[in-house]
Amino acid sequence: MKKMLLGAALGAVMMAGPAFGASHGEPVKIGFVTTLTTPAAVIGNDMKNAFDLALEHIGGEMGGRKVEVIYEDDGFKPEVGKQASDKLVKQDEVDFVTGFIWSHVLLASSKSVLDSGTFLISANAGPSQLAGKGCHENFFSVSWQNDQTPMALGEALNANGVNSVYIMAPNYAAGKDMVAGVERTFKGEVKGKDLTKWGADAQLDFSAELAKAKASGAEAIWVFYPGKAGGAFIQQYTQAGLQDSLPLYSVFTVDALSLPRLKDAGLTGVLGSRATQHWSPDLDNEANKKFVTDFLAKYGSYPSFYAQQSYDAMMLIKSAVDAVGGDLSDKDAVRAALAKADFASTRGGFKFGNNHFPVQNFYLREAVEDSEGRWTTKVVSTVYEDHQDPHAADCGM
Repeated sequence: MKKMLLGAALGAVMMAGPAFGASHGEPVKIGFVTTLTTPAAVIGNDMKNAFDLALEHIGGEMGGRKVEVIYEDDGFKPEVGKQASDKLVKQDEVDFVTGFIWSHVLLASSKSVLDSGTFLISANAGPSQLAGKGCHENFFSVSWQNDQTPMALGEALNANGVNSVYIMAPNYAAGKDMVAGVERTFKGEVKGKDLTKWGADAQLDFSAELAKAKASGAEAIWVFYPGKAGGAFIQQYTQAGLQDSLPLYSVFTVDALSLPRLKDAGLTGVLGSRATQHWSPDLDNEANKKFVTDFLAKYGSYPSFYAQQSYDAMMLIKSAVDAVGGDLSDKDAVRAALAKADFASTRGGFKFGNNHFPVQNFYLREAVEDSEGRWTTKVVSTVYEDHQDPHAADCGM
């Protein structure tokens, strides 16, 4: 299993001197689980890059203590992710576990992390199981609950006068949540639906499904395909010339990871396609400007929302550790500090709901070309303001 250690000063000797709280000068240890191998590593590496950037931005310390980050690779497999999480809490004895792209990996890992008394902060995955009856006092999400982004897209479809859609998504926990979300708010007719194979051997040939979508008579197509599958879908959709007859609406598919590759392939048909998200690189707040500018300068590309969430995860953890003066022995105090979300988020203002998922805005974004010829997204409109996920009502906290 791939393991990478980052000292707070990027390899500097650990600070000596007086004790910090009850920790006797030991570093704050953060375990970060993501996908660093398989084709899905494009997402995991973007998350890691943003977490590294956040570590630089905070000077490698929080609460008067150095920070040590331990990266673990889940290999896109729930069982490997659980093994990584078990190692982090049992062997490395981390103070926080964060990361997690995939809902099925997070669900496989969450019980052992939470049972250990360790704080678990999802940087991306937002399964409904952890938002409702399965909510936990030591679980926090800095992203969204899976249903929310497609719920916003359903509302955008309504506002744009779309009366029928064809739906495609991968057949796993998040895919099912996404489909449920768009179906919850879309008022028109679903002409057809395909849930395709997912995992390390995910389906990447969508020709049969695209043919069915074209023949369905739907006015638009709605998809959720993250990572490599998203790029494969968009390439086939564009090459089939469907952008004029079957406009594309998506969630977690057209983003900073897929757009440069689509540009290199000359697939201009994706420009103008629309998606919903809680964040965009052009949001006008100081934290976001610094994040996007420095990410572009350091890595040569726009950050994805995966990167943005990872950056915010670091800032949330820092806000809590700072609030307790580096003393993590009082779990109640740390939990209360996390719940306050007292940091400058790249998305602007947000707060945690009763289930520890964000209450925040959601935007309709359009794929565009910027002034320097790079493909990115811009905000078209605000779909939801201060939106809370529908499962929060089932959370007993």
